[in-house]
Amino acid sequence: MNLIVGATGLLGGEICRLLAAQGKAVRALVRGTSHPEKVTRLRGLGAEMVLGDLKDRSSLEKACHGASAVVSTASSTLSREEGDSIESVDRQGQLNLIEAAEKVGVKHFVLISFPNVDVDFALQSAKRAVEDRLRRGRMTYTILQPTFFTEVWLSAALGFDPANARAQIYGSGRNKISWISFQDVAQFAVAALDSPHATNAVIKLGGPDALSPLEVVVLAEQAAGKTLDVQHVPEEALRAQRDSATDSLQQSFAGLMLYYAHGDAIDMTDTLRAFPVPHLKSVREYLQAIA
Repeated sequence: MNLIVGATGLLGGEICRLLAAQGKAVRALVRGTSHPEKVTRLRGLGAEMVLGDLKDRSSLEKACHGASAVVSTASSTLSREEGDSIESVDRQGQLNLIEAAEKVGVKHFVLISFPNVDVDFALQSAKRAVEDRLRRGRMTYTILQPTFFTEVWLSAALGFDPANARAQIYGSGRNKISWISFQDVAQFAVAALDSPHATNAVIKLGGPDALSPLEVVVLAEQAAGKTLDVQHVPEEALRAQRDSATDSLQQSFAGLMLYYAHGDAIDMTDTLRAFPVPHLKSVREYLQAIA
């Protein structure tokens, strides 16, 4: 039995779908306030539903009971309810989950994190604390560290909007990033459950090619057939936003935007040799699809 925590999210839902397609047992942790359509979709996959909340330790022990593996994609960054915060969900909630999983005998814990960033912010501090706890624990662990999700960071929600001929870029836009599709992160998470290469491993993940944001703009213009109005948010403004933030989420988004500005090109040669994921979705494919 594989327990997926964050199952109603973009990545967690895709992991559930892939596991179900392989005929593997799936248990989805949902909250009483989870979106009914998302819960119905999970039921349609054949997933077992279990009620729980990362802030409620006792509910997590019940959810983990009988599970051989836990995959946690949960975060307060994209979906937040009352009482959710980086401290209560991304740090303490994940620590609660690890403690619960260990107590009931879960064998393998897969955590979705992100690579080390040379900037201090609350979300990174939370992720590193959870990673450290996994390393010191009794379970086999796999820590996956994908870089920027294509579908999130190259979306209108974050200012990248080819349909309306606009593109917001953080920093100079010249540093290369190994953008990765959430669908490919899901493939690696599922592969990690059965691969000896994932045993007590920390694995950085990127897409098939590293492109600077300005190079992405050129591809978007080709796909959309129009010139984009490019607006830059200077690093100085991002640092000021991080330093003046009164909310840990705002501070963390500014920190992630600084990470974007600095870039992160990841060589996937060895990882793809160890995890033969059939196809990594390119930025060009994504842009052509949304065009």
